[in-house]
Amino acid sequence: MEVAGSRILVVEGDAALAVAKALASDTRQAMLGMLTNQVLNVSELATAMGLPHSTVSFNINQLQAVGLVSVEVEPGTRGQQKLCSKRYDEVRLRLPGAAVESKPNVISVSMPVGSYRHVEARPSCGLVSENKIIGMLDDPRSFFEPEHVYAQLLWFGGDGYVDYAFPNNLPHGAVPSHLELSMEICSEAPQYNEDWPSDITLWINDVEIGTWTSPGDYGGKPSLLMPSWWQTDRTTHGLLKQWSVGAKASMIDGVELSSVGIDQLSLPQTNHIKVRLGVKPDARNRGGMNLFGRKFGNYPQDIVMRVAFDFPRGSGPDVA
Repeated sequence: MEVAGSRILVVEGDAALAVAKALASDTRQAMLGMLTNQVLNVSELATAMGLPHSTVSFNINQLQAVGLVSVEVEPGTRGQQKLCSKRYDEVRLRLPGAAVESKPNVISVSMPVGSYRHVEARPSCGLVSENKIIGMLDDPRSFFEPEHVYAQLLWFGGDGYVDYAFPNNLPHGAVPSHLELSMEICSEAPQYNEDWPSDITLWINDVEIGTWTSPGDYGGKPSLLMPSWWQTDRTTHGLLKQWSVGAKASMIDGVELSSVGIDQLSLPQTNHIKVRLGVKPDARNRGGMNLFGRKFGNYPQDIVMRVAFDFPRGSGPDVA
C-alpha cells in the first residue's frame, strides 16, 4: 500500500509546541522517513529499525497524538495488527499574529469549551476546570452547573452532542468565502482506550458538514497542559483537528468530507453561527467524545473559528 500526494499540516502559534516536541527525536524522524511511501505495521517497523516492539509503539503513539501518523487496526495472521501511515509531507508553523497581518479580511473567535448553549450527555460523562471536577462525575445534570463556563475538558460516552453559538461578526455587505473550525478532540472510553473509534459529526447552522472517525481515547501519560491533580489513568489529550468549509466542499485536515459549500450555511442571514459537535444515535461507532480547552491536553487553544470574507466590487466599507 502506498501513500502519495502533497499533504500539508499548518500549526499556529503556541499549538506548534506539541508537534515540535514530537519531531525532536531522531527515532521518530526515521519512522516518518520510512513511512513516506508505504504503510507498515508496528512489527515491520521494529524489524526494519532494529528496535524493541515497545519502543516503536511508544514513538508511534507520540506521532499519532499530534496527528502526524494514522494508525488503523486490522486482523493479522497472529491477531490484530496496527498499520501505520504518514499523514503529511510538510509541516508549516504559523507564528502568532502572522495570519492576522497577512489576511485582514478574516474574523477569528475563540470559544471556551465550557461556554456551550446546550448539551445532551450520558455516562460516562463529566466536565472539569483546571482546578477541580465540576459537579459530579457521570451525572448529566452537572453540565448545567453555573461553573460549567470554566470547563477545560468535557466528555460524554455513546451518543450525544454539545451546541455552541458563535457571534457572527461579518461586516454588513461582506460575502464569506471560507470557514475553519479547529479543536482538540477524541473519543470517550471508560478510563481511556487508544483503539476506541467514534464517529464525530459537525453541524454548522443546522447543516451537516461531515463525520470524522476518531481512532481512540488517549491517556496513560501526562499531556503538556494536564493539571497536576489529574490522573494519567484517564483521558489526558486528544488530536488537533481542523474542519473547513470552502466554496464547493467541506474538509477535515485537507481530506474532503462532503460537497457542502459555504453558501449553504447562510452566514450573512444569521445573527450568530450555530455549531454542534456530536455522535449520532445511529452512528456505526458510538464511541463518545472528549473536547479539550486551552488549559488541558496538548494544545493551548479553545475552539477556534475563522471566517474569511470579501466585499463585492463597489460595496466595501471604503465605498462612499
